[in-house]
Amino acid sequence: MSHVDMKDIVEFSKVRGFVYQGSEIYGGLANSWDYGPYGSMLKENIKNAWIKEFVQKRPNMVLLDSAIMMNPNVWVASGHVGGFADPLMECKDCHTRHRADKLVEEALEKNSKFPVPVNWAGDKTPTEDFDSYISLGHIVCPNCGKKNWTGIQRFNLMLSTHQWVTEDSTSLVYLRPETAQGMFVNFANIARTSRKKIPFGVAQVGKSFRNEITPKNFIFRTREFEQMEMEFFCKPWTDEQFFEEWYNISYNYFTTTLWLQEQNVRFVEIPKEGLPHYSRRAWDFEYQYPFGWGEIQTLANRTDYDLKAHMSLSRADLSYFDPFTNEKYIPYVIEPAMGLSRLTLATLCDAYTLVETEEGSRIVMKFKPNIAPVKVAILPLVKKLSSQAMEIFNLLSEDFVCEYDEAGAIGKRYYRMDEIGVPFSICVDSENYDQWQLTVRDRDTGLQEVIKIIDLKEYLKKKGC
Repeated sequence: MSHVDMKDIVEFSKVRGFVYQGSEIYGGLANSWDYGPYGSMLKENIKNAWIKEFVQKRPNMVLLDSAIMMNPNVWVASGHVGGFADPLMECKDCHTRHRADKLVEEALEKNSKFPVPVNWAGDKTPTEDFDSYISLGHIVCPNCGKKNWTGIQRFNLMLSTHQWVTEDSTSLVYLRPETAQGMFVNFANIARTSRKKIPFGVAQVGKSFRNEITPKNFIFRTREFEQMEMEFFCKPWTDEQFFEEWYNISYNYFTTTLWLQEQNVRFVEIPKEGLPHYSRRAWDFEYQYPFGWGEIQTLANRTDYDLKAHMSLSRADLSYFDPFTNEKYIPYVIEPAMGLSRLTLATLCDAYTLVETEEGSRIVMKFKPNIAPVKVAILPLVKKLSSQAMEIFNLLSEDFVCEYDEAGAIGKRYYRMDEIGVPFSICVDSENYDQWQLTVRDRDTGLQEVIKIIDLKEYLKKKGC
């Protein structure tokens, strides 16, 4: 990942229509991003590939789309109201706010000689441990370089709003901080209506919101983001078997389905002392971004914690009756949960390739054809062939997302399509068209192949578009 800086990705994304600064004409809004024409399609294709891989191709998976605003008791039962908080501290000199745990982790990474705080366990470390460590003078403000800090406070990450006309405690609701709870509270409904037998899974893609203290690194950590999560319900004590299965399935999705380079991906086991309160075991899938390794998915064994918590508060029966063994039990849950926004950023970084030419280096976005925002470019050699080229566009656009471009030299148009990651470009010239065939150029090799018009769709499908 040494060939690209984060600033290159940010600039490229804006110039080529992948991601824009949100509300830019008004000076923007901190940590707000809009996905442009190509970024929207890229994100949609990654999502569709995920749904196809984990729902469409599996007989024991179903899809759910639950509400963003839920009864506040959902978040009481899940532990978010009482315990979903980060340690916050403020620099007294420049008044910027930072997560204490992240600053301590970064300090330890930069200088292994620093003493590790007593009972150090990531974000589970007691506030007094942070205070004693920071008072030793090891932590420098990333903004101004001073070491003058306030005390540490716990900062709840949920964003709240009000429904109804009046704003009082009875109208308080939260914007969901994760999509998982919608699958837990609907477990009984899904089991009954889908007629799925355990083991089975529920998948969901949707927006989540967290009032992050220090959102950063472009679209990596934002307050508004999309998640792709699955809850795989299984019989107690079969959980470890399915945990291992989902470990292998996840790795294959990243490296085979999305073409992420193997040297840029890794799984890291979370030590027991760093596990969330609901988790028996967990691994983080990480991608090597230009700024370093960053979490993109967590694979967790959530046991029966969530179903039991909702049963206790709601008094609803979320147990499962097994018709094969005549047993009644509360299922265990294996959860592969990933951030769609983070995965989109990883895909952008991984595809970003600098190719040296006689005119200098140029950018080629080497997306896998199935997730490329545009699959085929239709390029008439000269403008007078625009009507013939539009016929080809109309033929192919029924099955593939196509881009039509008739302005400029054909070579420059090829390069523009390479920059937005179009796998195949079709040149419409009169000589070949009169013989009912066209020239197809491959983005990655630059090689050209003459294909009969009648065979174009089958050709593109075989190439993975």
